[in-house]
Amino acid sequence: MSDLTIRPTGKFIIVRTVAAGVFFLIIEIVWYSQWRDQEALHFLPLIAPLVFLSPAMRALRRQFTKTVIAGDRLRYETGTFAKSTRTIQLSKLQDVRVDQSVTQRMFGVGNLSIETAGEASRLTIFDVDQPQALADEIMNRAQHGGGPA
Repeated sequence: MSDLTIRPTGKFIIVRTVAAGVFFLIIEIVWYSQWRDQEALHFLPLIAPLVFLSPAMRALRRQFTKTVIAGDRLRYETGTFAKSTRTIQLSKLQDVRVDQSVTQRMFGVGNLSIETAGEASRLTIFDVDQPQALADEIMNRAQHGGGPA
C-alpha cells in the first residue's frame, strides 16, 4: 500500500488572507480619502501590510507540519527550524476520533485525535480535509498491519 501523507488544510489560510486583503484595502482607501492630511496617521500606509503577517505565519506552519503513514508506522512531524517527530506504531493504535466545530463542518474540515496505548496516548492533527475518510483509512491500515485494506 502506498504512503499516505496528511497535511492541515489550506482553506482557513485562504479565508484569512482574503479577510486580511479586504481589511488592508479598507485601511488604504480610508487613509487616502480621509486621513491623508492628518500628521499623526502618516505611518498607517506603511504598517498596513502587517495584517498579512498572521496568514503568512499560518501558511508557514502548515508547510512544515505533516503526518505520514508508511508501512506499519504513523509519523507526525512539525517544526520550521527545530523539528519534532512523533512516531506511532499502527498496531498500538486504539482509537481515532473526529472532532468538528460548526465552522469546520461548513468547510469539510476537522481534527483527528489518535489514541494509542501508553502514557503519551493522544495525538491531535488539526484542520484536515475529509477527516472521517482519513479516520476510516487510518483504522483500516491499523487493522491490516499497514498492508492492503
